[in-house]
Order: sequence, then C-alpha cells, then structure tokens
Amino acid sequence: MRRARIISTGSYLPEKVLTNHDLERLVETSDEWITERSGIRQRYIAGTRQACSDLAFEASKKALKNAGLKGKDLDLILVATLTPDSLLPSTGCLLQDRLGAKGVPAFDLNAACSGFVYALSVANAYIKAGLYKRVLVVGAEVLSKVTDWEDRTTCVLFGDGAGAVVVEATAEDRGILSIDLYADGSMGDLLVIPGGGSRMPASRETVAKRMHFIKMKGNETFKFAVRTLERLVIETLEKNGLKPSELSLLIPHQANLRIIKATVERLGLSMGKVLVNIARTGNTSAASIPIALDEALSTGRLRAGDNVLLEAFGGGITWASALIRW
Repeated sequence: MRRARIISTGSYLPEKVLTNHDLERLVETSDEWITERSGIRQRYIAGTRQACSDLAFEASKKALKNAGLKGKDLDLILVATLTPDSLLPSTGCLLQDRLGAKGVPAFDLNAACSGFVYALSVANAYIKAGLYKRVLVVGAEVLSKVTDWEDRTTCVLFGDGAGAVVVEATAEDRGILSIDLYADGSMGDLLVIPGGGSRMPASRETVAKRMHFIKMKGNETFKFAVRTLERLVIETLEKNGLKPSELSLLIPHQANLRIIKATVERLGLSMGKVLVNIARTGNTSAASIPIALDEALSTGRLRAGDNVLLEAFGGGITWASALIRW
C-alpha cells in the first residue's frame, strides 16, 4: 500500500524577540494578564524587510538539507499561509525560484491556522494517487504585519515563523494514516481580516478604520475551539482503532494554552504527551504545527513507530487533524 511519509523537517524563527514586558510599553496590558489568558510569554517578530517567502525559504532550506535533497529534487511545493508576500505572484512561486526548483509546480493554500494540515492533505492525496513522489509542504506566517498593535486583545497573541516538511511516497507500514478536514463558513466572522479583498478593497476608509488587521471574537472562538477539538481528536482516533492512551504525542496548533489544556483534560491525556511551545513562539497560525513538529523531532520526542496526532483550529472557521505513524 502506498503511503505518504514525512522524511524531514525544518523551521525558522526570526531574530527579534518581543516579550510581554515589551508589550507593556506599547499597550495597556501586563505580563501576568497575557500569561494567564494565553500562556504566551514572548513571540518572534520578522524584520521590517522580511516577508513570508523569506521565512519559508529558511525553513525549507533546513528541511531539504535534513533530507539530503535540493530544490530540483521536488515534484511539488505547497505553502500554507494567510500572510503571503503579495496576492500575485504566490509565495509558493517565489519560494520555488529561490530554491532553484525551476519547473516544479507551486502554489499557496489558505486555511488560516489549519493551513498546514490542509496542505499536508493535498500532498498526501497527490502521493497516494501516484502523481507525485516528493512534496515540500511549508507553513509560514508574518502575522506581525497584519496585527493591530493598538488592539490589546489581539496584539499579545501572534508571532512570526515558518516550518517545513518533505513528504515522500513509501511502501512501508508507516507515514500518514489519515487526515480529516472540516470547515463551517457560517462562523467566519469569529476571526477575520475585513479589508484588502474584493469585498472591501483597500481605500483610505479601510486604512483609517484599521480594517487590514486581524479582528477576533475571543470568547466565542475559545468555546467553539475546545468543543470542536475534543470531538476531532476522539473521532480521528476511533476512525483508526486507537484509544487516547495509545497516542504517543499530540501536537496541537499553538493558539492558546488554556485551549490546549482544556482539550487534553477532556481527553484524559497527560500533558507529558503534548508538545507545547506557545510560551516561546506565540500563535504563528499555519506555521505553528510544523515548527512544533521540527522541535519534537530535533529534541528526540519522536521515535519510529510512535502514533502522532496533529490537530488545528483556525479562521474560516476551519479545523483539521492528521494521524501519523512515525
């Protein structure tokens, strides 16, 4: 049976670190308030001249190096992001050029914080169909560029970063076992960037009203996320004939520590089986899971045969899971 298997990972975080104490000087907030409500203590911020493709390139270089590959060895490049360099050309095409992968198809995919798992599902489908053998999947975000630094409720949450994986076809009894994707567009108003699209093109009015920044209904998002992620994890495990106790590692989207803890508690899991790095990275949207996955691999928390579950929840509203036998 042909499966898709992640053979290498890579990640990149910008040099600049913005701590909660730094934010105390920007808006009316405190380290205690931020930590208590989100679990975040710091986040990484891209430089003024750094764009999404710059972060994606650094993470991709590491993933390719760890796989012993060059850009020309790829069959497809997928970039999950809600903060592309531009609407045209795609960040995927910009990345393809920088990697020297001339002629390799490349495109972007936007499912917000669920974007990496959505993109992984595309790679998985192409490989299982026999169309491609080797795919680069990247999650990259520069959320600092779409964060309203005057909004104390949202500016404390987001950070920048990128993660990448190389996915290959394998005949071994390991790799991606299942991927489940969901969306509910009727709840799209929970998390939005209103301006800049065809509905509300950029204008003096949209800029003046700060419509090009993230707007979020925090309480509603929190409640829906906890209920949805618990059900998502249970259904994914049942679908594959596994109990929560048989899970080796849970890698959740790093959105909010309270959401992660509430989900884990409802599942009866130990936090020792969960990779959490939100205190250091903040919410990096589509980049959070591949960054965490790279950390898990580089710190020895992943071993051959482990059952690993990736789960995410994001704007759209979207949610998704991927169960992997490492």
